[in-house]
Amino acid sequence: MTVPAIEAPSVLIPGLLHPRVTERLRSAFSLVHLASSDPALLTEEMKARVRGIASAGQVDAAFIDALPNLEIIANFGVGYDGVDARHAGLRGIMVTNTPDVLTEEVADAAVGLLINTVRELPRAEAWLRDGRWVSEGGYRLTPGTLRGRRIGIFCMGRIGRAIARRLEAFGLPIAYHNRRPVEGVAYAYHPTLKELALSVDTLVSVAPATPQTAKIVDAGIFEALGANGVFVNVGRGATVDEAALVDALSKGTILAAGLDVFADEPNVPQALIDLPNATLLPHVASATVHTRKAMADLAADNIFSWFSHARRALTPVPETGHVTAKI
Repeated sequence: MTVPAIEAPSVLIPGLLHPRVTERLRSAFSLVHLASSDPALLTEEMKARVRGIASAGQVDAAFIDALPNLEIIANFGVGYDGVDARHAGLRGIMVTNTPDVLTEEVADAAVGLLINTVRELPRAEAWLRDGRWVSEGGYRLTPGTLRGRRIGIFCMGRIGRAIARRLEAFGLPIAYHNRRPVEGVAYAYHPTLKELALSVDTLVSVAPATPQTAKIVDAGIFEALGANGVFVNVGRGATVDEAALVDALSKGTILAAGLDVFADEPNVPQALIDLPNATLLPHVASATVHTRKAMADLAADNIFSWFSHARRALTPVPETGHVTAKI
């Protein structure tokens, strides 16, 4: 894609961003770098010039309003809860994300995290590396197993369906909860998360962070999963009541949890770190060179497409699906 041969539009990059996005955009746009998306850092010249944002962090209403000529915000990531997309839509500003290109990678990681959680594979490896196999004998028989488990998936979107396909191949029954049944999905549907949790013993959450999902995975959900219950989260940490999770793990309300996401990243509660039945990862579900490159390319391609003759976004988020480019 090429941008029309007129003055290059200015694209703002607040904070850190995958270098390939910057590398791609530099070839056709005038880039403006800021340490963060703080409106106080904007000069009057920046406010007048900037027409696009490429970001992997927070872009709130105040920052959007500080840029009168802003047309598009390209978010690096499928989750875009850091961007006030609703406000952008009201302002006639396009917001895009990077779906599809990370679906299979995240699904792979979710299944790996589930296996690590029930079979304690990281702890077994540490046993070997610490010399305890030699000094104390074999690692303990794990109380957890995938055998006989019933899987519930919270949010049956692209990633949820990819996880379901993988776990179905393990011979495990699948059920799910969504806002509404998904057309063409044959797995058992439950109209509430509580009903899903009562019907399964393994809950895999892929849910986004929204006002409706804030701390929705709470003490009641853990009680419903039961003493053999396992909770895995590769969605967003804000969907979980972390204090209730610590309590459930400590008291044996559930068996174990595997988490790739947390409410206040990168800060992980010490109480979770201290629990032997919590398997914790630093938000790495999509973190391979292959997939992050694909995400970077899609974020950049949304900017290119918007400012090309096509004047359209490739992957608009629902809140801004109505937005069209100003010709």
